[in-house]
Amino acid sequence: MKLKKFDVIDFLDSDEALIEYLNVALEENDPKYFAKALGNVVRAKKLSSIAEANGPSRQVLYRVLSSEDNPRIDTLFRVLDTLNLRLAITR
Repeated sequence: MKLKKFDVIDFLDSDEALIEYLNVALEENDPKYFAKALGNVVRAKKLSSIAEANGPSRQVLYRVLSSEDNPRIDTLFRVLDTLNLRLAITR
């Protein structure tokens, strides 16, 4: 039997799934983890359209939204804005 390699973007097929995924990632309180999750959302939404609307090249977005880099908050906000998403603070 041949198994398909797991890729989270296969499950990010609705706006509700994207939002829940990012909220769970945000609960980890780890900027790199959240950036990686946001990168997965960008991949699920087709990176090239995000890169064109956001300015940075596709390679820059891959690097910035990987778990390797610590993205600047303004970069995260620009990507979230392009995705029509907002961060919220709750108690």
